[in-house]
Amino acid sequence: MKIPEFTEKFKEIKAKGFVPTMRKGPTGIGYTLETLLGISENNEAHPDVEGAELKAHRTKDNNLITLFTFNNKVWKMSPLEAVKKYGSLDKYGRQGLYYTMSLTPNSAGLFLDVQKTEISVRHISGDVIATWQLQTLADRFMQKLPALLFVSTFTEERAGIEYFHYYRAQLMKGSSPELLAEQFRAENVLVDLRLHDKSTIARNHGTGFRTYEDKLPLLFNDIQDL
Repeated sequence: MKIPEFTEKFKEIKAKGFVPTMRKGPTGIGYTLETLLGISENNEAHPDVEGAELKAHRTKDNNLITLFTFNNKVWKMSPLEAVKKYGSLDKYGRQGLYYTMSLTPNSAGLFLDVQKTEISVRHISGDVIATWQLQTLADRFMQKLPALLFVSTFTEERAGIEYFHYYRAQLMKGSSPELLAEQFRAENVLVDLRLHDKSTIARNHGTGFRTYEDKLPLLFNDIQDL
């Protein structure tokens, strides 16, 4: 589907006002929108509409979503050493680094440091755990999400059934290291460490870069209302 066709169909959907969900549960919002647009449900990792991923957002919700994971050549300290020095016991009794990093040191003394061209996880002792170049993160973000069709949605419940009013669609494109740095400083983009001690190695489930759904527009340079 091309953007002009999407725009015309979206105007028709918007004019309908509240429509009942076509599937129960949290995925109903996306499934209902795709069905109304005539897009077949699929699990393939290709864009939904002319190079853009389609995302329907409940305006009242503030869920965290994972943008991407990235670990390649970022560790300044051995991951196993980091786990042993600064980890804590996870729910399975394993020593692990399962922390959502912020600018303020956590209970283990780890914090996120944001500079002009890079971000890093550091310890208050001065140890540098891992470092990511902001240009690399911007490239990874654009690779995973080159364009986004962000559909804002009012929701309400009637007799136990969720209803959706898809009231705004925005086409979002482009990001930059500078923009990401700004959002890291505002703590709109979070860094999740997810690794644990597995005897002779650290089992890494991938460092996650996450944001809140309603903060997604802040990660793009170019936003167009459709």
